[in-house]
Amino acid sequence: MICSTMLPFKHRIEKSLSERKAQGLYRQRTCLSRHQQVVDCKGDTFVNFSSNDYLGLAQDPELVKAWQQGLTLFGTGSGASPLVTGFLSAHHELETQLADWLGYERALLFNSGFSANQALLFTLLEKGDVLLQDKLNHASLMEAGMLSPATMRRFSHNDMSALQRTLSHYSELPGNAANQSNNATMVVTEGVFSMDGDLSPLAEMKTLCREHNSWLVVDDAHGCGVLGEQGRGSCNHGKIQADLLVVTFGKAFGLQGAAILCSEETAEYLVQFARHFIYSTAMPPAQAYALSKSCQMIRQDQWRRDKLLELSELLSDRVDSDIDLISTPTSIKPLIIGDSDKAIAASDELKQRGIWVSAIRPPTVPANTARLRITLTAAHSRADIEKLATAINEVIHD
Repeated sequence: MICSTMLPFKHRIEKSLSERKAQGLYRQRTCLSRHQQVVDCKGDTFVNFSSNDYLGLAQDPELVKAWQQGLTLFGTGSGASPLVTGFLSAHHELETQLADWLGYERALLFNSGFSANQALLFTLLEKGDVLLQDKLNHASLMEAGMLSPATMRRFSHNDMSALQRTLSHYSELPGNAANQSNNATMVVTEGVFSMDGDLSPLAEMKTLCREHNSWLVVDDAHGCGVLGEQGRGSCNHGKIQADLLVVTFGKAFGLQGAAILCSEETAEYLVQFARHFIYSTAMPPAQAYALSKSCQMIRQDQWRRDKLLELSELLSDRVDSDIDLISTPTSIKPLIIGDSDKAIAASDELKQRGIWVSAIRPPTVPANTARLRITLTAAHSRADIEKLATAINEVIHD
C-alpha cells in the first residue's frame, strides 16, 4: 500500500512521464560496449558518429597507459576536497600546464563542466549585476543564471546587434549595473555551440564587452583541442582572450572534468567562495596525471586536427547537395530534420545500415528543429565517412 503522503509525488511523476511519452520526447539510455569508433549494442556493431571524442583520444593506448601510470603513482581517489588533503602534485602540475598553454595566470580544476559553469556564475554574480547570455548557451549556464541573484537577459543567437542594444540599455539605466562601481555586467557565450557546430563571433563580442566595461566569459567545451594554434581553442582561433575561460575534458581531451582559466585574483576568490570547489572531493589524481598527458598530445598532434578537416571536406563532398547537412568549421555536423518523430525514424534507419547517429529533439534544441547530430573524430577513417554519406543519402531520399 502506498502511503497517502507519497501520492502527490507519485501522481506528479506519472503525469510528467506520460506527457513526455505523448510528446515523443521520452529519453532512454542504451547500454553499449565500444572499441575505437565502433559501438556494440546487443550483439550488433555500429560505426559511432555520436561521440564528442573529437580527437580520438578516449581509447588511445598512450592515454590509457598514462592513466594506468597515474594509478600506480597516486592510487585511485583523491580522498578529500582540494582545501583539505585532496590537492596533490598531479593536480598542481595540470593546472600549471593548462594556464601556460592557454595563456592565463591560473587554472582551477572541477569535476565537470556543469559544476565549473555553476560555480563561476553562482560565485561571481551578485544582486544588481547584469548577466547577458546567448540564447543557445548550455543548460548549466542558463540554470546558474536563472538561480543567481543577477538580472539575466538572453540575446538572440550570435546576434551582435541584439547584444549591443542590450548592453546599451543597461548602461543607460540610472542606478543600474554599468553606472555603479559595485555592480558588474557579464556576457557569457560558448565558443562552439554543441548542437549547431557554429562559432561565436568572439572578436566582435570582445569589442562590445570592452566598450561597455563588461567581462566576457567563454565556455569552450567543444572548441578547446579542436580549434586554434596547438588546439588552444575558440578564443585563440578568434584572436582574443576571454576574461574567463571554461574548458572541459570530456570531449577533445578524451577524459572527464573541467577547468576555469582566469587571473590570480579571480582564482583566489573562487577558492575562497565557490561552494562547488570547496565542498566537492577533488578529481582523482590519476585522472589529473592522465589529463596532463592528454594536454601534451593535443598540443603536439596537429595531425589529428588536420585529419578532422580532411574528413569534414570528404563528408561535405559525398552527401547529396539537396540534403540539409549544415557545413561547419567544427567536428559537429547537424542534419536538420524538423519533426521529432521523423528524426527518430531517420536515426533508426541509419542504425539498420550500421551507423549510430543520435536524434536530438526538443527541449535540447528549439521546437521544430529536431536533428541528427553527426560528429566526426580523428579516429574515423575515410571508409567510415564514405559509409556514413552513402547511408545518409539513402535514408533522406527514401
